[in-house]
Amino acid sequence: IPFEATFSAFYTIHTLSVSTYSHCKPMKTAHDLVLAAKAQCTEVAVEHAPDALRSVEVIIDVREADEYAAGHLAGSINIPRGLLEFKLSGTPELERRDISALLYCKTGGRSALAAATMQSMGYLHVVSMAGGYDAWVAGGGAVIKASQPTFD
Repeated sequence: IPFEATFSAFYTIHTLSVSTYSHCKPMKTAHDLVLAAKAQCTEVAVEHAPDALRSVEVIIDVREADEYAAGHLAGSINIPRGLLEFKLSGTPELERRDISALLYCKTGGRSALAAATMQSMGYLHVVSMAGGYDAWVAGGGAVIKASQPTFD
């Protein structure tokens, strides 16, 4: 096939493809989605987190398992954000829509997204910890770290 014919066919398909989507809204970034989630959910400042932690029924760490293993808040359970909807729907203890929950992640973005998701699922009492685990640690908050085996 001559180059001109191949290029012409590609150009025609590409032009049709681009014009098909020209009426669509611009794509949102992860940052855009986090900002929208933070506007939708309730965030608790890290300095007020100790009171919130005492008053909720469940503390959910939405980070990945390896992050959780490296250190987490006492009493928290690990449900990575990518599994949240499935775990909530499949765990009888977490299915109550009036359960009070505090969510956290590394810096507050994933937990805000998760809190907004829980609200859209019908959960009524969900808060996200602003600043996440990093802010908690920087503020001197206690954490649990997995003990490493010793080979003496």
